[in-house]
Amino acid sequence: MKEVISTKAAPAAIGPYSQAIKVGNLVYTSGQISIDPATGSFVEGGIKEQTRQSLTNVKAILEEAGLTMANVVKTTVFMADMADFADMNAVYAEFFAEPYPARSAVAVKTLPKGALVEIEVVAAE
Repeated sequence: MKEVISTKAAPAAIGPYSQAIKVGNLVYTSGQISIDPATGSFVEGGIKEQTRQSLTNVKAILEEAGLTMANVVKTTVFMADMADFADMNAVYAEFFAEPYPARSAVAVKTLPKGALVEIEVVAAE
């Protein structure tokens, strides 16, 4: 059976999807872009600021599920420009400790609302 995870500490869904779904001992988050839930607007700045806000949003969703970033087993990072990889990676490293989760990072043509980065995770209890 699946359980919806939702928090006001992360941006509300901008379409017909949930912030996260829990199935068994796994939590699957939807991709998080750099919208500040307090303002409903993108954070100012470039890839570093957007990565930080995206991961802050992920963290808030996981906390609502009773988990932390240490529970993350897999991430997928979507970027508008692979040239931003090093800067994204520097901020990403602030949120995770060894053993690091598995990760895929891909460049895509466009992201919702013109975001520079979108990050989704799978976490296990």
